[in-house]
Amino acid sequence: METLIKDITNIQTGLFAKPSGHGELVYLQSKHFDEYGQLHSVLHPDLLADSISEKHLLKDGDVLFAAKGTKNFATVYEKHNLPAVASTSFFVIRPTDNKVLPQYLAWFLNNHTTQTLLKGQAIGTSIPSISKQVLDNLKLTLPNIETQKAILQITKLRNKEKFLKQKIETLKEKQIQQIIYNKINK
Repeated sequence: METLIKDITNIQTGLFAKPSGHGELVYLQSKHFDEYGQLHSVLHPDLLADSISEKHLLKDGDVLFAAKGTKNFATVYEKHNLPAVASTSFFVIRPTDNKVLPQYLAWFLNNHTTQTLLKGQAIGTSIPSISKQVLDNLKLTLPNIETQKAILQITKLRNKEKFLKQKIETLKEKQIQQIIYNKINK
């Protein structure tokens, strides 16, 4: 089944704020993530909560989509993370229909075909940006929940396979270098 993202989600922009360096909330920015949407920074609360509207607080299952710049990715905010708000670099996509898993939505947005389509519709030359309208009107292929779970499991296993292959290559390289070093220093 195909549907428009706007028909099964609410999309809002992130919040413009100036982090104070201390506070109760994390101000999530693109710099906190790698190009795959994985957190690569230790997060510290750097925003005061008293000036933040409840609607901007991230909820478990919110999908953050980095719409500005060349590093576009989607990631899912999970409740075990520190309380946070998203910066204006992100759209916060909140599923409103239980027919879509947030993780599947993030997978779909990160899919190479979807990324190519979105980048082709980005506007701006120095800092390309994907508009809310483009996201709203993006057609999402929506299989049943069991199929979504299977896709996510296959993706997880494939990523684990790639990680293990890279680890094996690194260990082989160390082994070869050690053998060469031992032969030279006999």
